[in-house]
Amino acid sequence: MQRYFLTPEAFKGDTVTLPSDIVHHIGTVLRQGPGYEMVLLDGTGIEYACEVTSLEKKSGEAKVMSSRQSTTELPIEVTLAYALPKGDKVELVAQKATELGVHHLLLFESTRSIAKWDGKKAPKKVERIQKIMQEAAEQSYRAVVPTCSYISPKELHQKMYAYDAVIIAYEESAKEGEQSAFAKLLSQLKAKQRLLVITGPEGGFDSTEISHWTQEGAVACAFGPRILRSETAPLYALSAISFALELNERHENG
Repeated sequence: MQRYFLTPEAFKGDTVTLPSDIVHHIGTVLRQGPGYEMVLLDGTGIEYACEVTSLEKKSGEAKVMSSRQSTTELPIEVTLAYALPKGDKVELVAQKATELGVHHLLLFESTRSIAKWDGKKAPKKVERIQKIMQEAAEQSYRAVVPTCSYISPKELHQKMYAYDAVIIAYEESAKEGEQSAFAKLLSQLKAKQRLLVITGPEGGFDSTEISHWTQEGAVACAFGPRILRSETAPLYALSAISFALELNERHENG
């Protein structure tokens, strides 16, 4: 069943006014009309089963048949701070991280980031990534559209205090054979807590950056015994979080 995100304000009553882009998709792309059933989402975690009641060329309405709390979101709120990589890797990570349940994507330039974003072009780049994340959220049955922001290293440091735990993907930990910090931290997390995962660019993080963050309570972790590419590490982390807090939890309670 097709899913579309609207603003929370759109659901003030039993009748929902459909935006022109959704009207176009239903009428022109799907070739559907009144009677078509779909799911509308308010972006806060509520799903609305709806039926199109009228559809013109640029306008339309739908009736809310029922609503429910979504069950497709991770039990904790995960923010990914991703140091800018080369090329279009950030778009791939944004899409796949959305599918894996990330709530917020923070992009920043680390000491070893080769890619640099021009200040004037950054808003357009963020806008494109935000669109990619919305499309991925609809495709993967998410009930929340993750947000994307471009921030400075200083802003990232300031934001660290808002989280219950902070994890840094650090390749030197893997080289040294450290294997338990990531799993141990995940086992201590509880539902609705906030986790920040920081992953680096192609060259990894500078030791000064690691020291700066760990002094504030962040935990440098190995993501297994192998060295992962910059686009692989964040997806590995999100997959592990899902297993630890969703799949494994259900198995133990089953």
